[in-house]
Amino acid sequence: MSSIATRHKLIKKIKDEKFDEDKLQRYVLLTQISAKDFQAAVVDSDDNRLIFFEDFVFSDVNSPAELQLALEALFESHEYLSAGFWKEVRISIKNNKFIQVPEGLFLPDAAGDYLKFNAAIDPATESVRYCKNSNGVVTVFALPTETINWLNRIYTNTQVHLVHQSAALIEGVLGAAKPKADPLYIYVDRFKLHILYAPAGKLVYYNQFQIKQFSDYIRYIMLVMKSMGMNQETSQVVLWGYIGKNSPHYEEFVKYIRNVLFGDRAQHLKFGYLFDEIQDHHYFDLYSINLLPV
Repeated sequence: MSSIATRHKLIKKIKDEKFDEDKLQRYVLLTQISAKDFQAAVVDSDDNRLIFFEDFVFSDVNSPAELQLALEALFESHEYLSAGFWKEVRISIKNNKFIQVPEGLFLPDAAGDYLKFNAAIDPATESVRYCKNSNGVVTVFALPTETINWLNRIYTNTQVHLVHQSAALIEGVLGAAKPKADPLYIYVDRFKLHILYAPAGKLVYYNQFQIKQFSDYIRYIMLVMKSMGMNQETSQVVLWGYIGKNSPHYEEFVKYIRNVLFGDRAQHLKFGYLFDEIQDHHYFDLYSINLLPV
């Protein structure tokens, strides 16, 4: 177990003074799972206050089986994650096995068929799920069946909702979009780039890109801006994610994309003073999970 436990490393933890382990039944647990990292947040449903937050990174995780072992070790060693009496648990999957479908064209029985356009699925080891956005988009995605079964064993008495990171980002961006504005929205993830375009609050474009070197960021952003008819000198770009306001990466970034603004923190949540140490534009995808309709 010790060799497995070393696969997760705690990067950041904040525990608000209002967090009370005897009141989990009124708290909503938000988590994000990927092969690279794991985040958890706890929201008090009485006042939508964020009262607990953790960010972990994984190492030596190169397969779904290794990720499952890493998750089990993390949960086993954690004081709260395996608690079975949360008010609600929302679990966001971060992977590239997904597709967005207009709700008017979506048939639940055909969910797996839609997904075949974007990803290869192994029915023996993977299951297909879907979640809806408030703007009429359905996100279909896949994840290991073993992970679903394991989660169901943990949360036998708790309402569990599986969603996808892309759906949370779309919901968060649409909620933050200004009625008359048409910027390009960017979320910089660990080793991935998410780009959204939603003029006047209507989703026109979403995609995610794998990043292998820094020049990939600029290449993909300029490619999308050109396809959307935007100007890199004058069009506005709103930026969230894992990039510091004073980092060398950001300084290089604005050499090519001039009109860059950092996105605001999620407006639907309340934050105590302890969260001031987290930059407002960080963890926008995690915060947006509980905006999704269920």
